[in-house]
Amino acid sequence: MTQTERNKTQLDENNQVEKREDLQSKRPDSGTPQQEAKKASIIRRHPLASIMIVVALIVVALIGYFVWLVYFQPYETTDDAFVDARSFSVAAKISGYIADVPVSDNERLSAGAVIAKIDPRDYQIALDQANGQIGVAQAAISSSEAQIAAAGAAIEEAQAQQASSAAALQYAKDENDRQQELVKSGAGSQQAAQQAASSLRQSQASYAQSQASVTSAIKNQNSAKAQKASATASLQQAQAQAEAAKQNLLYTQITAAQPGRVVKLSGSKGQYIQAGQAIAMFVPEEVWVTANFKETQLADMRPGQPVDLVIDAYPDHVLKGRVDSIQPGSGTAFSLLPAENATGNYVKVTQRVPVKITVDSWPKDVAIGPGMSVVPTVTVRPRS
Repeated sequence: MTQTERNKTQLDENNQVEKREDLQSKRPDSGTPQQEAKKASIIRRHPLASIMIVVALIVVALIGYFVWLVYFQPYETTDDAFVDARSFSVAAKISGYIADVPVSDNERLSAGAVIAKIDPRDYQIALDQANGQIGVAQAAISSSEAQIAAAGAAIEEAQAQQASSAAALQYAKDENDRQQELVKSGAGSQQAAQQAASSLRQSQASYAQSQASVTSAIKNQNSAKAQKASATASLQQAQAQAEAAKQNLLYTQITAAQPGRVVKLSGSKGQYIQAGQAIAMFVPEEVWVTANFKETQLADMRPGQPVDLVIDAYPDHVLKGRVDSIQPGSGTAFSLLPAENATGNYVKVTQRVPVKITVDSWPKDVAIGPGMSVVPTVTVRPRS
């Protein structure tokens, strides 16, 4: 065989090998027997291990779901929360010079404790003057009552004289009528008739005088009663002035209306203050937490649910509390300038709603006041 024939034979063999490789590569189950045995060994030779791995993955997924459901899902929290209280300013009700300030800044006070004292001398003088006016009015009332009694006695005396004059007048009338009849019949004298007529006129005058005396006595009594009424009004006015002076004297001591702390104390001894001028701020002991939750966090939140609270200033103090109430409306709805959404370029923004949280027991070893930041965590559903 020549060299050319050998080359041709070798080329034909190579072409046949390439064709077989192409045919094997196009078959779907192509591969060597060793590779096929290796692929089948993972599932076919270890079916139990494969099933256990799948079951383990399912168990881990279920455990993770229940951990999320029990320890994360039942809670709602926010960092937009703070300690709140109904703080107010302590102001004087009267004007005057401050005589003493027996308290210091941030001092805890009980109800009725004196915060400041105003010089009471001017108000004591006003009270003494009012009491003097009461005495004058009471004396005037007593004098009027005596005049009323005297006028009553004069009325009785005048009425008695009037009764006597009336009897004498009636007798004079009867005597005059008899004498006039006797004169007409010729049995009586003219002198007797004239004397009877004169006696009648005198009796009439006496009766008129007695009537005038009764009227005068009644008028004197009415005048005395009017004086008593005036004195009584003066007494009431003096008593009102005395009561006002007494209250002003009490107002010289500015006291705490309830337990709490006095802060931002600005009053000082010797300072002149006007009525209504503030000298300090007062923080009552009754404080709570106001938490501004997003409106999307309120679906399961109800009053009475337990709350865990952490104060930023004292993170080692974990407090317990309860949801007291939820404000019926967002915080911006009750602001000075509420948002107006009736515009063409409206963009929906998740609103925040204030939630009042009461604390079971505040710590006594630290100072807690309004404005301090708190992180509350509300359990909106019980863990089960």
